[in-house]
Amino acid sequence: MLVLLPPSETKRPGGDGAPLDLTALTAPELTGVRTRLAEALVELAGDVPASRAALGVSAAQDAEIARNAALRTSATLPAVERYTGVLYDALDVRSLTPARRARADARLAVGSALFGLVGAADRIPAYRLSAGSALPGLPTLRALWKPALAPVLAAVPDLVVDLRSGSYAALAPVAGAVTVQVLSERPDGTRAVVSHFNKAHKGRLARLLAGTPAEPTDVVGLRRLLRRAGLHVEHDGGTALTLVVPAT
Repeated sequence: MLVLLPPSETKRPGGDGAPLDLTALTAPELTGVRTRLAEALVELAGDVPASRAALGVSAAQDAEIARNAALRTSATLPAVERYTGVLYDALDVRSLTPARRARADARLAVGSALFGLVGAADRIPAYRLSAGSALPGLPTLRALWKPALAPVLAAVPDLVVDLRSGSYAALAPVAGAVTVQVLSERPDGTRAVVSHFNKAHKGRLARLLAGTPAEPTDVVGLRRLLRRAGLHVEHDGGTALTLVVPAT
C-alpha cells in the first residue's frame, strides 16, 4: 500500500542530515525534472522581488526565499518530519513505535511541487514552492511533472490511497487510486464537506494506514480495515470512499 500525502506550505527548520542529494530520493528517474526545478529555484532566489511574485509570498516571508537560496547546502530531515501543519500534527510520526515507524517509512509518500514524489524517509531541506507557483522561463509545474511523474505512479504495484489535495493530485493523477472525501454529519442527518478539519482527519487516517500490520490490496479491503478501526466509511462503488465524522 502506498499512501500519498499533500505537502504543507510550512516546513520544520533545521535538520541533522547531509545536504540534498537529488539522486538519493525515491524514484531517481525524476532526477532530471528535480534538478531543473531546483536550479531554477536557487537562481530565482537571487532576485527577491521576482521570488515574491513567483512564490506568492510577502516581504514578511523573505526567510522562505532565503531557504530556497540555500537549497543545495542546508541540512536535511526526513520528508515526513520536514512538513508541518494540521495534517502532519495529526499524523505525528515521531510518536510511532519503531515497528510502526518502519511501516510508515515504507508506505507514506508526499506529493511535492519541487520533488514530484518523496518517500517518508527521503531527506530534504526546507523550501518554498507550491503546486500553483509559476517559475519564470519554465512551463507550468503540471506540464513539467505529468509526463515524468504519472508513469512512476502508474507503475506502483500496490494499492494507492491518494490523500493529496486537488492542486497536487492534478500534477499527476493516479488512475484507480482510492480517494477519500470527508463529510461532517449534523444531529439532524444533514451533511457538509469538512473544510477546516479535513487535514486533521486525513492525518489521522494516514497514521492508521501507516501503522497497521494489515495490507489491503483493493478498495473493499481498505473499507473493511477502516470500518474495523471504528470509522464510519461509506462506499458506493468505484474507488471513492466517504469518511463521515460528527459535526463539531
